[in-house]
Amino acid sequence: MKEKRIIRASELGQYRYCTRAWWLGQVMGYQSTNVEVMRQGTDQHRAHGRSVVRYHRLRWLAVALLVLAGAALVAWLLLGPGL
Repeated sequence: MKEKRIIRASELGQYRYCTRAWWLGQVMGYQSTNVEVMRQGTDQHRAHGRSVVRYHRLRWLAVALLVLAGAALVAWLLLGPGL
């Protein structure tokens, strides 16, 4: 049974941009001469991904703190300011 090959979005973009470059890399197995630049791009994408994850965590923390503050305000209003 033949293993299914995953086609990545970057590969589709490469094919659309230059069919010959795609053929040389995917069919003939030639490596790009821009390996260092591509590694830097991968590092930048990973750093961006980490910052997006951090943003979502902080957003959930902010929502939780707002809910907690709202609950404290309601409790203060219901139980009276003498607490």
